[in-house]
Amino acid sequence: MSESTITETERATLGGDGDGRMRLFDGEPKTVRLTLDAGESIPAHKHPGRDIVFLLRSGAVDLTLGDETVSLSPGDVVRFDGDQDISPAATADSEALLVLASSE
Repeated sequence: MSESTITETERATLGGDGDGRMRLFDGEPKTVRLTLDAGESIPAHKHPGRDIVFLLRSGAVDLTLGDETVSLSPGDVVRFDGDQDISPAATADSEALLVLASSE
């Protein structure tokens, strides 16, 4: 039987103010809290070399991934490749949790 290594436990709170993007922890994987007001969007961009998990906690978001757009409701989780164009657009005030992990 192999021994497991115990690592330090980190805790973050999702509440708070700011510019809509808040990095929750230092280091890897990158973990971000994203808030968007209704009608707000983030221009198409990429996160090369990353696998991304996007959990919509509240609101409604149309998430464009390359040529496809996925409409998300609270509780929906999407996993995708960061090498493609990504653009979230909120159709209601929204909060999401994103985890960006190295795909290599």
